[in-house]
Amino acid sequence: MVVPYDPQWPAAFERAAREVKAALGESLLAIHHIGSTSIPGIHAKPIIDMLAVAGDLLQVDERAERMREIGYEVMGEFGIDGRRYFRRDNAAGVRTEHVHTFAAESPHVRRHLAFRDFLRDHAELAQEYAQLKQRLAAAHPLDIEAYMDGKEAFIRQTQAKALEWMSCRETFETGRRERQILSRAAKL
Repeated sequence: MVVPYDPQWPAAFERAAREVKAALGESLLAIHHIGSTSIPGIHAKPIIDMLAVAGDLLQVDERAERMREIGYEVMGEFGIDGRRYFRRDNAAGVRTEHVHTFAAESPHVRRHLAFRDFLRDHAELAQEYAQLKQRLAAAHPLDIEAYMDGKEAFIRQTQAKALEWMSCRETFETGRRERQILSRAAKL
């Protein structure tokens, strides 16, 4: 269920993202590689998770048949309000991709990106997460619900830290840009 990091995962994301972009067309504003396969060096289930950011979910709904045509199962919200969820298996019936689609203003976009970027920037914590996933996979090899439940506390705790970290980074960047503008204005 959980395997060592595969350096081919970023390329697999790029290939799948191109297909998703073509299928969702202009409704798609951005697509990001998220989930454990997007964090270099950590163990993960070998499923590429994508975060598709849309301007209008109604346009995504209108293009759902195009996603079906490229092999995705159209799942609707699938338990999360405001999400459009798609999943795809390979020819052998093994799950290979998930696409989590949200409107640009959804807090889920920020949450997913903060978690990913925080773990990318904090390697020790990312390794702690990888070890937790390995333990859970060994303890629950046939029970995905128990595996997911076992990660929940870590994810919630880390997401809270990640969102705070992201806010601090944004505040710092805003201040830096303002100082640059003031510096340029003072030179005029």
